[in-house]
This record gives sequence, structure tokens and C-alpha cells, in this order.
Amino acid sequence: MNVWLWCATALVLALIPLALLAALRPPHHGVVALAAAGAIAALALLLLSEGTRRQGFADLAIVVAVGSFAGTVAFLHFLARIE
Repeated sequence: MNVWLWCATALVLALIPLALLAALRPPHHGVVALAAAGAIAALALLLLSEGTRRQGFADLAIVVAVGSFAGTVAFLHFLARIE
């Protein structure tokens, strides 16, 4: 294991408190946690890509980043319609 993979592991472990926060807090707090989790997941995939020297993980990181942003905007739109 190299430094890139250790850092990716640390970022993946940082997703655990964000998942708990998203599950246990009100929806407004959960949306912020999910947006942060999407950014951290994309960074973890980029580190995994560099650590394993595989381009596919970097492509997946771009998809995760765009999907996370679009999902956050959609969730906020529907959350605003409920209230």
C-alpha cells in the first residue's frame, strides 16, 4: 500500500460520521452531510485512481461529483416543495 491508498482509506472512514449525521438529523442538516459525503467520495476515488494507476476510478470520480451535485439540488428542490 502506498500513501495514496492510505489517504483514500482515511477519507472513506470520514464518510461514516457523515452517514450517521445524515440519518439522525433533520433533512436540512442531512442534505449538507450528503453534499459533503459526495465531495469526499469523489476525492477518495481520485486518490484510489492515483494509488492504483487506473484511469477508470478517475472517470468514476467525475461521475460521482456531478451526480452528487445534481442529487443535492434535486433533493433541495423537493424539500422546498414539501415545506
